Amino acid sequence: YGVYNMKFFFTSKLKSGDGGDDVSSRELKEKIKELVNQENKSKPLSDSTLEDELKKMGYAIARRTVTKYREQMGILSSRLRKKK
Repeated sequence: YGVYNMKFFFTSKLKSGDGGDDVSSRELKEKIKELVNQENKSKPLSDSTLEDELKKMGYAIARRTVTKYREQMGILSSRLRKKK
């Protein structure tokens, strides 16, 4: 069914914002992808806005981490995602 890197099976984790459970980076990447897919294409969400939205959901994450995960998933910056 395919070959996976060993890193695929061992995801990194982050603390959730409410001081509770740890959150996998894979889960955060899925949330970022959902937010980007739901955004207004004429006014896309910046990394700072994505950070704020994730914090509202209870995830403690830095803007730099949002940028890193977005780039790893091949999602363009808000400036390049903008449609007129």
